[in-house]
Order: sequence, then structure tokens, then C-alpha cells
Amino acid sequence: MESRPAAALDRTNAFGRLLNMWVQIRASTFWTVAIALLLRVGWIMVGHTYRFKTTDNNFSFGWEMGSVGAAIASGHGFSSPFGPPTGPTAWEPPLYPYLVAGVFKVFGIYSAASAFVLLAINSVFSALTCIPIFLTGRRVFSEKVAVGAAWTWALLPNVMFWCTKAVWETSLSALLVAVLLWLALTMEDREGWLPWLEFGLLWGIAALNSTTLVSFLPAAGLWAWYRRAKRGRPSLAGVVLSSVVFFACITPWLVRNYEVFGKFIFIRDNFGAELRLGNGNGADGTLMLYLDATHDVYAMRQFQTMGELPYIAMRKQQALDYIEADYGRFAGLCVKRFIYFWAGPPKDTQPWWLNPAKNSLFLASSVLMFWGLGRALRSRKPGAWLLFWLVLLYPAVYYVVYSISRYRHPIEPVIAILCVYLVTEARGKKDGAESL
Repeated sequence: MESRPAAALDRTNAFGRLLNMWVQIRASTFWTVAIALLLRVGWIMVGHTYRFKTTDNNFSFGWEMGSVGAAIASGHGFSSPFGPPTGPTAWEPPLYPYLVAGVFKVFGIYSAASAFVLLAINSVFSALTCIPIFLTGRRVFSEKVAVGAAWTWALLPNVMFWCTKAVWETSLSALLVAVLLWLALTMEDREGWLPWLEFGLLWGIAALNSTTLVSFLPAAGLWAWYRRAKRGRPSLAGVVLSSVVFFACITPWLVRNYEVFGKFIFIRDNFGAELRLGNGNGADGTLMLYLDATHDVYAMRQFQTMGELPYIAMRKQQALDYIEADYGRFAGLCVKRFIYFWAGPPKDTQPWWLNPAKNSLFLASSVLMFWGLGRALRSRKPGAWLLFWLVLLYPAVYYVVYSISRYRHPIEPVIAILCVYLVTEARGKKDGAESL
């Protein structure tokens, strides 16, 4: 019979091996990504999130992105963003609708198999975001912050929500923002043509995926140039190369838009319509969805009879007339939209307490992020000002139009990093105080 000391020693050794294994897994980006992907795909399967309702003519399956993807897959080209045939469109950027169309071609238009594949692809984008989160957290703060932020992204349910529920570009946008942020931070250390080529190519992809992301491009480019200039490293040739690559990526779509619509359109054309959905009679800072062509029969009829560009021009003029009639009222709406972007918009939900509870957590993460950003700036952390410019510039357009919870997701990698930094710093100070 085994003696008690020997048995205790074996248990201690086993615990030590498990602890060592966890330490290795905890610091491994491979395992972070693998577990993040497993959780996301597992939830798609267990929660049956690939089952979209069909009572709305499949519009909830990707909304405008899904409708355009279905039109492409059925041989009608990049058109009809609301379902019914309405002709060529530039309502959405081209990248994600073509991805949807490719999946539809292989697995069937609006099929459950296509839904599963698209959500799984979104989950891959979301899981891979752990890598640039880790790299950025380590560069700006510390290894501890990097590990904590990557696992926070991997495990939090609210992060998993959009990639497992919505056929949209949201998860790809978050990945692109995280990669572009890390690339801008590291440009000062890298030599040769490759980093500039990567910079221009990734920004071209980002622009074709979501034009809102381009708001951060000037800050990222100027940051890279400034940091390299401080080290005495030349950048002019690299900037020219990046610019050429960027415009080479987006020019084919600009040419397509000009040939189809007879005028210059920078990738997409729906800003005027979106401006009207947040500004007009009855505006309260939230999305007036009942005015959208998908919910208003009269608006849909206008869209079909007028055509896309005249319809958008009409909507834009309505919004501008409303804004110009009372700039103070518009400023008040912008303040409300700022609050809703960072605290979550109000919604009528059942039970009544569900949305306030969600928004409380939403607001808490925003407060921690701003707090962490302030501490990072005061501590002169390398790259903190670049994080500041991202947080300042990216959401600006949503203060003018309207805000929904999904719009914050592309910068949530930065929110995760700053929240973990704040908590880590507070814990470190507490441990230091207790050791005195």
C-alpha cells in the first residue's frame, strides 16, 4: 500500500505539472486563438444561431450585405440592397458582400449551411484578433496586460455575440483595426519596402470592407511618419509606395462606381440616407428604423421609382434642412448619440430590466477604457497617443448620424487592452502596498 507521504508527493507533482501546463497555455497565442475559435463555433452549433427567420424574405440573414450577396450569387451583379430588384447599388462596400456571394454560390442562397459557414468565418476573424491584441498589449504595456487582454477577448460572451449572430463585416473590421494599429505601432522599428507594402494593402482592404475605418488612416500614417522621423529614418518613399498600393486596391471599385452611376463615389454612397435616419422630425438620438426603406412601404416605393442616388440625395437634403433649422437641437442630439455610443442605446425589451443591465455593463467597459487611456497618457506609455486618436476619430461619424451597439465592436480590441491595463495596474499597486 502506498504511504501517505508518497501519495501526497504524487498529488503535488501532478498539480505542479497541471500548473506548468496552464502557464504554457496561458501565454500561448495558439491556444488563445484555438480556444476562442472552439467557443465561438461551439456556440453557433449549440445555440443554433445559424437559423435565421424567413418571414422577412430572409432580410435578417445579412440585411443589406446578405441581399447584395444573394443578388451577386443569382447572377444579377452588385445590386438590390433591400431584397426586391432595384438595380445596381453602392449602398455597401464590396468586400463582405462578395464573401457572402461566394459562400452562397457553394452552399446555397440563404441556406442554413451558408449561415453556418459565414458565422464560422466570422468566428475565425474574431479568434484571430487575439493575436494583434496580444502583440499591441505587449508593445504598449506589458506581457501581463497582453495575456490578460487576449484571454478577455477570447472568453467574454459579449465579444462572441456579433461573430456568432450577425452576418456582417463587424468581426473582420475588428481584426483589421487591431492589425493596422499594431502595424502602425511597429513601423518605426522596421526597414525595407515590406512594411510599407503591408500598410497600403491592409488599409486598402479595410476601406473596401468598411469605409468608417478610413477615419483612422490619417492618424495612423502620420504616427508612423512622426515616429520614424524621430529616429532619423526616411519615410517619403515608403509613404509613396503605401499610397500607390492603397489606391491600387480601391481604384477598380471607384471606376466601377463611376461607370455605373456616372459620378465619383468613394466606395459607398448611403451617407445621406443614414444621416436622415438620425436627424428629422421625431429624432431623439436613436436610429429611426421605421423610416428605413425596409420598414416603410412608401420609402421603398420612393427608392424603387427614384433610383438609389436621387433617393439618397432627397434623404440627405431632408436631414440637412432639419439640422440647419436648429443647430442647437442638432448639437443636443450629437451629445445623446455620444452617450449612446459609449453607454448603449435605449431599447424596449422583455423583461424590462434586460437592456438596462446590458447597457450598464456596456457603460462600465467604456468608463474603464477611458480611465485606462487617461492613465496610459499620463504615464507616457509608448503608443498611448495612437490609441487616443483611434478612440477619438473612429466613432465621430456615429455622433452625427446615429449609434447602435454593433458600431463600437471594431474598436473593442483597444477597449479590452485598456480595461485590462487599468485592472492590472490597480492590482499591481495593491500588491505593492501590501508588501510594504
